[in-house]
Amino acid sequence: MKIRTLKASLSEAGFIRLNRRGKGSHTIWKHKTNDINIVCSGKDSSEAKYYQVKALNIALAQVSANV
Repeated sequence: MKIRTLKASLSEAGFIRLNRRGKGSHTIWKHKTNDINIVCSGKDSSEAKYYQVKALNIALAQVSANV
């Protein structure tokens, strides 16, 4: 899974990228209604690490449980 796919999944699930947050290639995503934050690092073209995919799956599970 590419980082760009991970970011697209976050956006589709209702997460918003916080502008001017994060350093370097790090971006911080916050859910619109729930108090869930995700830090995503790496270039869009690089492969996502296993822990990034795991964090995405956990966040999506929390969002679907709270809906």
